[in-house]
Amino acid sequence: MTVNRREFIGQSAALTAALAAPGALFQRAGGATILFQGDSITDCGRNRKSTKANDTSALGPGYPLALAGMLRDRYPSRDFQVYNRGVSGNTVQDLKARWTPDTIALAPAVLSILIGVNDKWHTLDGSYKGTADSYHAGYAALLAATRTALPGVHIIVLEPFALHTGAVTEAWFPDFDRYRAAARQVADQARATFVPLHDMFQQLARKSSPAYWASDGVHPTVAGHEAIAQQWLSKVKVG
Repeated sequence: MTVNRREFIGQSAALTAALAAPGALFQRAGGATILFQGDSITDCGRNRKSTKANDTSALGPGYPLALAGMLRDRYPSRDFQVYNRGVSGNTVQDLKARWTPDTIALAPAVLSILIGVNDKWHTLDGSYKGTADSYHAGYAALLAATRTALPGVHIIVLEPFALHTGAVTEAWFPDFDRYRAAARQVADQARATFVPLHDMFQQLARKSSPAYWASDGVHPTVAGHEAIAQQWLSKVKVG
């Protein structure tokens, strides 16, 4: 079959658009650096003394480790280099303060972020003065700056979530829903892949107790981390 110049240009443009579209990740051959960023849900007690890629202790026992294992097992020829730089207690403003050494310096091909629960939780005890609006603005600015510094990075935004148990009371709602909505809007603005988690956990909690998935309503159990990893894989097109 022959392809004329107009068809070739059209097909090339379509391919370029497909590769740039949210969810179209890992299309190029070879290895890629994958970085997980966020708060304690991502940190999960990782060993911060180790900075090596794919190191079990450095990845922690949560969803980053699960995903590192799944990706490297399913795609051994890609030689993914996986890092976890989540820090317990972080808000969007905390991410901003450490973004250059902990993200930009690693120059990831894929950047996965889960942030937002502390931006709400810490306002309830008076230790943080942020709002859903400042969360949105700070998050959007952070991703815009990341796009400038790392033009080719694939960004994945995970939705903040909370289950009605433990530390999560009615006082969280409905304001927490504004943070969830902000995360989705930020993802859209940044041309990022969005991974919804809140409704997934609500559905899972109806099959068993909320504490089965997150003992305090925020920090996932082993089952909760596995659910996040599976949802991530269902939304991210590995190629």
